[in-house]
Formats: sequence, C-alpha cells, structure tokens
Amino acid sequence: MKAWPKVALGDLLHRSDEPATLDPAAEYHEVTIKLWGKGVISRGKVSGSDVASVRRVVRQNQLILSKIDARNGAIGLVPSELDGAIVSNDFPSFEFRDPDRCDAAFMGWLVRSARFVDLCKAASEGTTNRVRIKEDRFLNQQIALPPLGEQQSLVFRLDALAEKTRQVDAHLDAVERDAEHLLVLRFRDAIANAATRTMAEVAPLVRREVAFDLQTSDTELGVRSFYKGTFQRRTVPGSDFSWQDLYRIQSGDLVFSNIMAWEQAIAIAKTEDNGCVGNHRMLTCEANPDIAVPGFLWYYFTTEEGFAKIYAASPGTAARNRTMTAAALMAIEVPLPTLTTQQTFDRLQAEVAGLKAKHAAIRQANAALLPATLERVFAGGD
Repeated sequence: MKAWPKVALGDLLHRSDEPATLDPAAEYHEVTIKLWGKGVISRGKVSGSDVASVRRVVRQNQLILSKIDARNGAIGLVPSELDGAIVSNDFPSFEFRDPDRCDAAFMGWLVRSARFVDLCKAASEGTTNRVRIKEDRFLNQQIALPPLGEQQSLVFRLDALAEKTRQVDAHLDAVERDAEHLLVLRFRDAIANAATRTMAEVAPLVRREVAFDLQTSDTELGVRSFYKGTFQRRTVPGSDFSWQDLYRIQSGDLVFSNIMAWEQAIAIAKTEDNGCVGNHRMLTCEANPDIAVPGFLWYYFTTEEGFAKIYAASPGTAARNRTMTAAALMAIEVPLPTLTTQQTFDRLQAEVAGLKAKHAAIRQANAALLPATLERVFAGGD
C-alpha cells in the first residue's frame, strides 16, 4: 500500500456560507445531489419571489453534500453550470483551503469511492429515519492525501477512463438506434399493401381453464408496462388461488393487461412462462400459426398506429379506470402480410434482441470498471 499521509478534512475544507440575496423577479437553479456519486444537478429553477426560507449560494468546484444522504453517496463537486445556484441548509458546501495542497478534481473522484461513503456513514448519527451527517464529525474524518502531482496524475487517468466508458456506452447506443431504425423500415415495408384482419381472426382470445390441486403450487404471471415484458408475480399453493378465475398461459401467447394496456402492458409469454397462470385481468391471445406470428403482432402494437388502436379500445377518464374489454381487443384490425414475411421480420427482431442482450453484458462490465478502479486506487492497491 502507498504510504500517503493522513489529513483531516477540516485541514483541506472550510464551510462556505455565502448568503443568497434573491431578486424576486429572477430565477435561480436549486441543487440536488444524486446518490452513489452520480453527480450534482439542478432540481429545476425557482423564482426568487417563491423562496420563503433562507438560502445560500454555491460556487463551481465547491464540495457539496446532502446532510441526509451523504451516507448514501450524495456528495460531489458543484459543476460550472450550477455556479451561483441556491441551496438550503440541508446542503452544506465547502471551499478548498489551498488548491496547491488538494486538487478539487481529486476530491471529486475520492468522494465517489466506497471508502469515502463509509467515512460519511461514520460521521452520521440519529435514529432510523433521521440520520444526518454531523459537519464537525465530518471535518474531523481523515483521508490519505497523496502529493499534488500524484493527485493530478490520478485525476488524468480517471478522467481518461471515464471518457472511454462514456464512449463505449455512446457506441452501443448508436448501434442500437440503428438496429431499431432498421426494424422500423423493415416493418413498414412488410405491412405495405398488406390486408387487415381482426384479432379475433388471427389471434383469438383463449381461456384455458385451470384445475387446481390444493397440494401443489402455481405461478401467477404479470405484465409490465411500457413493453417491458412478463414477470412472475408469485408462486403459491393452489389453495390460495381457489377463489379466483385463473387461466393457463403458454409460451408464445400474446398477453394484454386489460387495465394497463393503455400504458403499454403488452407482452409475449416467454418459454419460462409456460404453464403459469393469469387472472381475469390478463387477456391471453393465441396466434393462429397458419397465418400469424406472435412477435410480428406484438411489434405492431408497439408502433404509433398499433398502440393508438389499443388506447382507443381502452376507454375511461381516470388512468386506473381505462379498461380494455376482450370484445374491444378482438375487434382491433391488424395488418397481415404473408406468413413468410412475418417470419422473416420476426427473425430480424430476434437478432436485434440478441444484439441488445450482448450489449447489456458489455454495459454491465463497462459500468463496473470505474467503481472497481476507484476502489483499487483509494484502497492503496493501484
């Protein structure tokens, strides 16, 4: 381990108490701090006339923390765009006493480490829901401080690594946007001049009755909003289901939540969902394999045109009262090109899904790279 000298934070920082003198006609950014070192950002602008309590001004490159959530990593440097923003007393900020002794950018990286978060926890006290950091205790905490030149070298390396991880994410985003655009174009071509048929014809509602065995368990299926797929809600003994009307679901079924379809709760049952049960709120449709492909139909309902039909079939005034009946769903007309055309598009969808799955693994590794590096650096093992 490197023998960096220990220094109390109070030797490096001092509390900033610049009062805010507000113009009632002007607008000011208010500050909030994301958890786990995710940054200091604006929570929005507020008119000076709407500020009733005392506020302070923060300045670029001050260290700022949340008294309540510093123990959860809510700490960081004030960015240039928030220079002159205002904060309440719940967000103390600190000036650096001597920039030739401690580089603000170095501190900005240090506070994102798990070791520094532990330091903030040690400086916090209070009961369960009222734990707050104590400033005097915080400033008495000690950190290992390398020489200024080494601080700046570490900042250079960490900045470069952060930029590389950003570039990786940006590249993956661009590839996925291109893939999604390709799907849009191929689907548009697939349905050009295609005849339409009702859902009742191509993917009728199916209600597979469930005979419960009180000695065995069944898994209930749900559908997430915003096309996020199915999820298995719970697995319980059949006796717990005996009062409900439940139906068996098979993989490949199109499943609609009749009370949340207006919020895009539409999915295809996965292989691992086969044999699960759905309650009466789940409208389960089985595509006729001779004329329709489930994935093709699902994609149609993600398009502006397709979703508009779902929304129109879900009448109501309040959000939770927009219910789509089985009859309304069955009456929806969908474009139906040849089975071969649908299958070709579905294979393309599968390729795009596979691409995204690979990207997800890359993103996970990419996201872990910087935190792991911080731990090595600030544990003295880099």
